[in-house]
Amino acid sequence: MKAAMSGAVILLALAIGACRGPSPDPVGSRGETAGAQPVKQKPAVELPSGLVIKVRVQRALSTVRDRAGDKFEAILDESVIVDESEVLARGTRFTGHVTTSKSSGRLEGRAVLGVTLDSFETEGRQHAITTSSAQRMSEAHKKRNVEFIGGGTGVGALVGGLTGGAKGAGIGAAVGAGAGTAAAAATGKKDLEIPAETRLQFSLKESVKI
Repeated sequence: MKAAMSGAVILLALAIGACRGPSPDPVGSRGETAGAQPVKQKPAVELPSGLVIKVRVQRALSTVRDRAGDKFEAILDESVIVDESEVLARGTRFTGHVTTSKSSGRLEGRAVLGVTLDSFETEGRQHAITTSSAQRMSEAHKKRNVEFIGGGTGVGALVGGLTGGAKGAGIGAAVGAGAGTAAAAATGKKDLEIPAETRLQFSLKESVKI
């Protein structure tokens, strides 16, 4: 009798278990969170060699204050489009450095100021780049500066001759030449400045993936 009752209890328990069905896996039991979607990585985009980049410098650059190697910052002035899609938005931050900074000589040569871009930042990442240089050059010195020195020599000699003969003429010539040189030198040395917010254009020398 007892054996029959035990068998009935076992059969009843099996029947109840079958009605309930299989127990669900606990959340995370397979290393996954219920409803989680796989993260899709943004496909890499290539900025091609020759791509034109237009920026505005954030501070004034000058042959007086800046030397080759000095850093500067710039802001992208026009968004960069690749395959009809905006890759770099207007306002993207760039960094660059001065490549050449040279004042003109006294009464000769030209002042030269050159800059290039080194990198830009997007989505919290810094990307190194190699670009062409943007360069500014002063006008050549005017011939009148040299002529003024010669003129100063002649006037000095004339005044010296009237006041002290041959000896006075020699002294006057030296004084006149010195005065002419000083006056020309005061205005003869040329420097260059690229004012803040100046728009500069560069082109990529090598392609870069972002």
